[in-house]
This record gives sequence, structure tokens and C-alpha cells, in this order.
Amino acid sequence: MNQVNEIKHPLVQHLIGQLREHNRSPAQFRPVVDRLSYLLCYEALKNFATVPEEIRTWAGSTKVERLGDSGITVVPILRAGLGMLNGVMDLLPGASVSVVGFERNEETLQPHAYYEKWAPNVAEKTALVIDPMLATGGTFLATVECLKAVGCQRVHGVFLLAAPEGLDELNRQHPDVLVTVAAVDERLNELGYIIPGLGDAGDRIFNTVVKK
Repeated sequence: MNQVNEIKHPLVQHLIGQLREHNRSPAQFRPVVDRLSYLLCYEALKNFATVPEEIRTWAGSTKVERLGDSGITVVPILRAGLGMLNGVMDLLPGASVSVVGFERNEETLQPHAYYEKWAPNVAEKTALVIDPMLATGGTFLATVECLKAVGCQRVHGVFLLAAPEGLDELNRQHPDVLVTVAAVDERLNELGYIIPGLGDAGDRIFNTVVKK
């Protein structure tokens, strides 16, 4: 069964509350996404193995623990996942970046793949997949299947928000995949959007909201 880590830290909840504000401009929205992505990545790595290393200090040599971030590939799902990339890479500067792109068919709600670019030796790495929303789960499930097809067996999804329907489907198809999320919301509406959610995260990050 999936391990879903819903972060209840007051700062995380404060930031996700800011993102829900409808009148927050893209210029105000993006820095909050950066900060929240950083914190969620921090939580996602809490059980990641470290490697001992001996270093020289002012008082002689000592052993420290190093995070081998070169063993991680960060996988933003285009396009909205790019909005989380800066915050995550601030924490993992030595990680590689892989990219996958899907478009959602607004009638069937199913993902359509149009791009894949994997880091070298991706099969040997832990994949940290980032996307603001886990709604129906279709895009993330397709990403997991792509990663497993190229040999990557350690996959961890990091999301700002998730819906119970998407988490249930993930658990049914890939119970080995871990999830870190700021909040699990109530449900999906008839269009497949998360309620209460925060609207279309990609449009809000990239300032492509259609004015009505």
C-alpha cells in the first residue's frame, strides 16, 4: 500500500493556504510554490540514505553524513511541474533532471504523452516526480509506468495537492510508490479538478489564465 505523507507542519499549511487565494497574482503565486516545493522535498527525503565521509575540520578530521543527491533524478511533469523545479533544485543541486510531457484530453481525462528525456543511468536512481496536482492520477500513473519501463524502480511523487480518487487509483496500480503532499483535498469535480483545490496551477504559475 502506498505511503502517503500529508505534511501537517504549520508553515506548509500556511503556504498552501496562500496558494488557494484566488486573487493572488502569478508574481505572488510563484515564490510561494518555490518555498512550498522546497519544504515538501525536505520531507520527501527524510528516509533517504546518507553516506559517511571523513572531512577535515578546524580541530582535525571527523566523520559526517552526506546526502548522495547524484543518486536522485528530479522529474518535473510538463508543464506545471517546472514551476516546482527551482525550489527542489535549491535543495538538491547535485541531482539530475529528467523530463516528461503529457497533455490531458479534456473529454476522457486521460494523458497523452508527447515528450520524454531521461537522465543517464536513470534506472539506478531514485526518481522524485514533481507536479503541483495529483487529480485523477492519470498523468502521474503514466509517468510511473514510463519510469518503470526504463528500469527505474524507486519512485516518489511530490505534489502540492492531491485528490482521494487519484491516490486510490495510484494505490491500486502502483502500491510501491511513495507520495508526499501538502494536503489531500475533498474530491474531484465533474471536470476532474480538485475541490477546493487552487484552480489550474500551471496557468497560475505561467500567467496563462484566460480572463473572463
